[in-house]
Amino acid sequence: MSVTAQSVWDNCLSFIKDNIQPQAYKTWFEPIMPVKLANKALSIQVPSKFFYEWLEEHYVKLLKVALVKELGNTARLVYIIKMENTYGNKKPFTEKIPSSNRSGLRAQEIDVPTKNKSPELKNPFIIPGIRNVKIESQLNPNYNFDNFLEGDSNRLARSAGMAVANKPGGTSFNPLLIFGGVGLGKTHLAHAIGVEIKDKYPEKTVLYISAEKFTQQYIESVKKNTRNDFIHFYQLIDVLIIDDVQFFSGKSGTQDVFFHIFNHLHQNGKQVILTSDKAPVDMQDIEQRLLSRFKWGLSAELQTPDFETRVSIVKNKLYRDGVEMPDDIIEYVAKHIKSNVRELEGAIISLIAQSSFNKKEVTIELAKQVVEKFVKNTKREVSIDYIQKVVSDYFQMDVSTLQSKTRKRHIVQARQLAMFFAKKFTKASLASIGSQIGKRDHATVLHACKTVDNLSSTDKQFRKYVEDLTKKLSL
Repeated sequence: MSVTAQSVWDNCLSFIKDNIQPQAYKTWFEPIMPVKLANKALSIQVPSKFFYEWLEEHYVKLLKVALVKELGNTARLVYIIKMENTYGNKKPFTEKIPSSNRSGLRAQEIDVPTKNKSPELKNPFIIPGIRNVKIESQLNPNYNFDNFLEGDSNRLARSAGMAVANKPGGTSFNPLLIFGGVGLGKTHLAHAIGVEIKDKYPEKTVLYISAEKFTQQYIESVKKNTRNDFIHFYQLIDVLIIDDVQFFSGKSGTQDVFFHIFNHLHQNGKQVILTSDKAPVDMQDIEQRLLSRFKWGLSAELQTPDFETRVSIVKNKLYRDGVEMPDDIIEYVAKHIKSNVRELEGAIISLIAQSSFNKKEVTIELAKQVVEKFVKNTKREVSIDYIQKVVSDYFQMDVSTLQSKTRKRHIVQARQLAMFFAKKFTKASLASIGSQIGKRDHATVLHACKTVDNLSSTDKQFRKYVEDLTKKLSL
């Protein structure tokens, strides 16, 4: 049997697999491709220069043993870097192969390369010209667990957040992905976890950053040719919190660099916390390899708070602001502003302002005026229950019939329309919509939305259903 690059590499992998953790093997060895074998030199292709640097730093001894075992003491390893062709601050350990995108490294020579004379790491948060080695957390101390009230709508996410804060990087909730609609408290909870960690573990480096800011920093690092500094800066973080990770959609460069940073942090037991306005399964234009990593830990959904939780939120807000208000007014506001916490707190602030500026007593009449204006000025978000009721009434059937397992065409179409409008008018995930409309899965909801789109463009009668229901739900 002839010896090939593939057969040599397969034998190396068998040895490596027995000597490292499964997750490390999957992350750092599965992506490698054997390319060629010549004169006892095995050429392997790696996805990026960062990837090559990581292998050299952490696994060069293991690679050496595996390769020498297969090819003898004169074995050499040649890296072919797929995406980059510069060394940055690193020098090759031995001679460079005369080719624009290859570097030859003797597996048995493992001397640490000399550092640059100025090894200072560039902190993307430092204002140019101002020296500051400390990494500021960028956390808002006002967002803490004390004022993030627990309810049925957020219990899982809050409990997971507390567990992470008590043992960052040491729970199975890594990464912790918090997702939900606008104004439900994703950013608040993410900050609260960071604030709690800083309080319990002052020595840990915690960093909160929006996905948009992270992307801007990455673009800047590419322009200034400081990509390695950017990556190495983020490798220093013990707890990385990235807000609105769905902003990475369609940005392949940012996704690639975050993929490597994520792998490094996860591999080293560091904690990653992410927030998103949708579940991983609903994210568009995010690479599969990233989505799979988002699912490694826990995805916890924040839902619209129920009436009792909304009352507690209002009372807590008034208590923190040192304001007293009659219970009937609190309940009125909580009953009529349902969509999210941000709007609820906004209405209370508006009510307090109206009362103090106009020197009026806070009455139900004043509350009605403020709530009416507030609700008019905000995009109304209807509930999935309400959508099911409107659709059922329109087709003259019970909600239980709409949710049933029957395959009768007119009932199936009504159910598909309810799913379509739930996706259009609410921030709920596909899984959450399916669960509430007859215990279906997210794939059924996706299929329903596509079917409604197709029928709307081909069937005149069906298009009328869509138009009529859109008017009813938009009132």
